Amino acid sequence: MTPKVLLQYILPHRALSRVIYWATRWTFAPWKNFLISQIVRRYNVDMSQAAQPDPLSYQHFNAFFTRRLRADARTAAPGQDLLLCPADGRISQMGRIVDGRIFQAKGQEYTAAELLGDETAALPFRNGRFVTIYLSPRDYHRVHMPLAGELTHTTHVPGRIFSVAPFAVAAIPRLFARNERLVCHFDGERGPFVSVMVGAILVSSVATVWDGLVIPPYASSIRRNDCRGRNVHIEQFGEMARFNMGSTVILLLPPGYELDELAPQQQVTVGQRLGRWQG
Repeated sequence: MTPKVLLQYILPHRALSRVIYWATRWTFAPWKNFLISQIVRRYNVDMSQAAQPDPLSYQHFNAFFTRRLRADARTAAPGQDLLLCPADGRISQMGRIVDGRIFQAKGQEYTAAELLGDETAALPFRNGRFVTIYLSPRDYHRVHMPLAGELTHTTHVPGRIFSVAPFAVAAIPRLFARNERLVCHFDGERGPFVSVMVGAILVSSVATVWDGLVIPPYASSIRRNDCRGRNVHIEQFGEMARFNMGSTVILLLPPGYELDELAPQQQVTVGQRLGRWQG
């Protein structure tokens, strides 16, 4: 085990995340301008796509990090029965769910039941498809709908807050099934699908368009929220949630979807075609 991986096990994850949560919302201009300038420079952030292109005009760092894009900055791929990319980022992995098991990295896998925190909820995806997308600090951090769907329920699963950077994904067993996460279940035209918002060290804050800030508070036990009857229907390509700081989103799909051939670490953008329904 490398020192960098060992550090992931011994750091006080939640305490650090609480500190970062408040530090990224401090409106003191020299502080927030310093943080924003560092990220823009270090990660070569393209501000020309933002609705507000001046990085120092944002109220605090998190407002910059969750910035809106111009209306014409992203478009949905044309066509019927398409699966669209839910986030800007890089493909971590994608492919078949084999007998309920999901590939994480070479020598690493986890189960859909572990990820969802519910064996019964995982059954429709037992031999379906999955897509895992990693969002880096340079990316747009709002997550959109890969398909049109009606929200049925959410599950807030407690856990650790390991880094989701490639080095950690390759080294830490069952990482995505161990991190704190919000599981969002939808009913779509072709059956159920799931969008999982996975927290990560220093960046474990998630907000949805229907409930606002969901994480924090952090969970000590699994929290299930039945959303039937709330009429939360979101069209394909519509915004559904955001990461306050970056992380990973995982899609689970039932059998019948065929994924395009995209390689690990390939850059993707919101609205890009990821596959289509074949039935």
